[in-house]
Amino acid sequence: MTAPDVHQDVRDRLPVSERRLHPVTPLRRAWAPVAVLLGWALHDPDQAQRQLTRLTTTTLLIGLAVLLPAAALYGFLTWWFTHFAVTESELRIRTGLLFRRTAHIRLERIQAIDVTQPLLARVAGVAKLKLDVIGTDKKDELAFLGADEARALRAELLARAAGFAPETAHEVGEAPSRQMLRVPPGVLAVSLLLTGATWGWLLAAAVAVPLLWMATHSLWTVLAAAVPLLGAVGASSVGRFVAEYDWTLGESPDGLRIDHGLLDRVHETVPPGRVQTVRLVEPLLWRRRNWVRVELDVAGSSNSLLLPVAPRELAESVVARVLPGVSVPPREALSPPPRRARWCVPLWWRGHGLVVTDAVFAARHGLLRRSLSLVPHAKVQSVRLVQGPWKRALGVADVHVDTGANKSVTARLRDAAEAAALLRSQAERSRTGRRDALPDRWMA
Repeated sequence: MTAPDVHQDVRDRLPVSERRLHPVTPLRRAWAPVAVLLGWALHDPDQAQRQLTRLTTTTLLIGLAVLLPAAALYGFLTWWFTHFAVTESELRIRTGLLFRRTAHIRLERIQAIDVTQPLLARVAGVAKLKLDVIGTDKKDELAFLGADEARALRAELLARAAGFAPETAHEVGEAPSRQMLRVPPGVLAVSLLLTGATWGWLLAAAVAVPLLWMATHSLWTVLAAAVPLLGAVGASSVGRFVAEYDWTLGESPDGLRIDHGLLDRVHETVPPGRVQTVRLVEPLLWRRRNWVRVELDVAGSSNSLLLPVAPRELAESVVARVLPGVSVPPREALSPPPRRARWCVPLWWRGHGLVVTDAVFAARHGLLRRSLSLVPHAKVQSVRLVQGPWKRALGVADVHVDTGANKSVTARLRDAAEAAALLRSQAERSRTGRRDALPDRWMA
């Protein structure tokens, strides 16, 4: 171990000041025992109903007198035994009432920190921190902190992750942000009404419910089918409107900042250097208005949406900020598959296309809902050629490029000779792209 490593290890072993979460946190955690009972009741509703009918008023009051204090005690104890601290090199979170768990989150591996405020949290003036850490699928979180404390802690952790010294990290504060665009609520509402998923679920409900009633004449059977279908309609329209309301995109030294939400307010950060793939999605009914939806694949992060709806020209300018040096290829630059590919996928083969530029691998798929995926060469981890018996007989093949987000982008139904050449050339482009790429650092 070198001298700097020894000094770092000694500093990490020094006592640090541990902090607790906000005092309202026990109210959130006290619901756990109640949730267990509700889960049991939903799992076996008949048995739950029989048990409830047997309860007298006295028994019910005694049960509540035991359950409510037990839930309150559980919430208090879980809050009391939860601590967090920021050391020289990591964020430590200690949790657990019976079984203790200590999470050691290295500061240099933190790539994004989201601040979320559910509706009740906004009323109480508290917020939740969610941390995206490289190499983990599940987000660690601190719920809840005071709203001002949460923003200050987020700014400090981002500054420390960017390399600022602990002594100055408190003084850095939150990096300034410049607003790039805001999605008007009216535009969002119209875009959801023009989305095929909403009308598809409505059509399914309009067809399935009458057919079930004519076949069974059972109200419970009809409700069992109608409720999930209507729930899907609500999730694809009202649910998305509530979640994506007042979508605002800003640019700051620590990445792209996204604020959205009508009831639950969410503040996310997308570090551009970690973006592996950008997709421009173009539903059929949006094309007359020239609107697109911009989605992302980010390494080690669950953030997957950059813009719910935006004019194509504006979306392309945002893509240029997310992927420096990359421009969205025009539609006419995409080369279609050979005509014999129609025997593999009749009609839908026309929706596929490919173009490879000096900076990006761009593949399109979809006929009614077009999706153009852009992968910078530096983000390609591996390249694969896949060719089944039928495609081999027709002389076509698929080329897959795998990214650091554990996702793949596929150029489908390419000519076999073109696919073989693309396999060799893309491997070389990926090597040179990684060699020339800038480091994925914040606040550069």
